[in-house]
Amino acid sequence: MSLSLYGNLFFVIVEIGMAIFTGSQAVLLDAIYDGIEFFMLLPSIFLIPLLYKPATEEHPYGYMQLETIFLVIKGVTMSAVTLGLIANNINFLIHGGRQVSFSVVAYFELFAAVLGVIVFLLLKKKNRNLSSPLIDVEMEGWKIDSVISSGMALAFFLPEMMPFKWFEPFIPYLDPLITVVLSMVMLPIPIKTVITAFRDLMLIPPEEDTIQEIKSTVDPIVSECGSTDSRYSIVRTGRKLWISAYIMLETDPVSLIQLEELEARCIQALKEKYDVFRFQLIPEHKDPVPAPEA
Repeated sequence: MSLSLYGNLFFVIVEIGMAIFTGSQAVLLDAIYDGIEFFMLLPSIFLIPLLYKPATEEHPYGYMQLETIFLVIKGVTMSAVTLGLIANNINFLIHGGRQVSFSVVAYFELFAAVLGVIVFLLLKKKNRNLSSPLIDVEMEGWKIDSVISSGMALAFFLPEMMPFKWFEPFIPYLDPLITVVLSMVMLPIPIKTVITAFRDLMLIPPEEDTIQEIKSTVDPIVSECGSTDSRYSIVRTGRKLWISAYIMLETDPVSLIQLEELEARCIQALKEKYDVFRFQLIPEHKDPVPAPEA
């Protein structure tokens, strides 16, 4: 996480300097996003020990909600900044665009893409023995950044790749247009983050795909004990899932050993799909049907 943090800080400093030097709104967008990532990543490093503390009576869901609160703040901030940049660059497009140092920006974005790949590979190497979901998220972020930087480099090389008279009037519109398109592509990510985090804060069950995946994993296993019906209580706090499966039994109660064995099998099956979760298998019994009166 420290490697990702320092890498992010380096990118923020260099991108801010490059945005001032070139006047590029696209580089400014990158700098702002990486800056928000840095300021959100900084406190999360200090929160890591809390995230793995066990649940207590005072904190029945542990400290995972702290991470969710940070996700809400991050998502709202990113959404507001992105919308502001879209509005600002639409204004540039209406008023004739703006000239920037296209070749300088292009080479810088190419450098950023290569550096992003290097950090990604270093994180992948360090995470080989850890299998940490936190590092997985960081790796995904660096991978996306590298792809975006590669696309931006290609776009800013266009004036050199197309040295035609007919293309010259379009050059001033290139930077604001790239910024608007990039912002529109990135906007759904923070919006989705906010929606998901609000659901988690309100302890609303996760999205239907996750619920169905859990049911399809657990139901075939619990059906072996004669369960005729099952219902689920599923809550997500941060990255942790809290799953309770209530199985309805019509036959005699299953033995404690059999129940523990089924629960262990369910946990093993869920481990293949989820990193952090807690699972409980709880038997319920239908009320016996009263005998008809004579």
